Amino acid sequence: PIRDFSADAFVFMATANGYVKKTPLTDFSRPMKKGIIAVGLEDADYLIGVAITDGKHDVMLFSDAGKAVRPMGRQARGVIGMRLGEGQRVISMLVAADENRSVLTATEHGFGKRTSISEYTRHGRGTQGMIAIQTTERNGKLVGAALVDDKDEIMLISTSGVLIRTKVDQIREMGRSTQ
Repeated sequence: PIRDFSADAFVFMATANGYVKKTPLTDFSRPMKKGIIAVGLEDADYLIGVAITDGKHDVMLFSDAGKAVRPMGRQARGVIGMRLGEGQRVISMLVAADENRSVLTATEHGFGKRTSISEYTRHGRGTQGMIAIQTTERNGKLVGAALVDDKDEIMLISTSGVLIRTKVDQIREMGRSTQ
């Protein structure tokens, strides 16, 4: 459904290769039948997140850290939001309106935790980021990050189809760099 947004609305986009883009929503006000180019992507890159905001929210990129971006033209690829090491990918983009929520992170071997947004300090874009959760041989890589409140419930599903449902308030809030 098409909704009315103010002239101050922006579209935030993030790619797996660490590029971020903030474009005024008005740049998308006249779509063509064949579509329009929203973002230019390299061959091995793809979108991992898109959000519409008022442009005052913090954009957090995971694997590691939170980043903010500047507005640019609609067809541009974007700017480096996060520098990545060899073989690394951005797996999640979160848009936080305030610091009253927590970030729930989960690893490929079933470990997870939640951390207050206030523990993620703001940094300029283009950095390697800060530790969101220790990725070790025991934990595996980070596979997901989500904004949560104490009243939320989550469901995790393993690759073998096992489902676990739990209340967020039963997951202990831990420091940012803990396992």
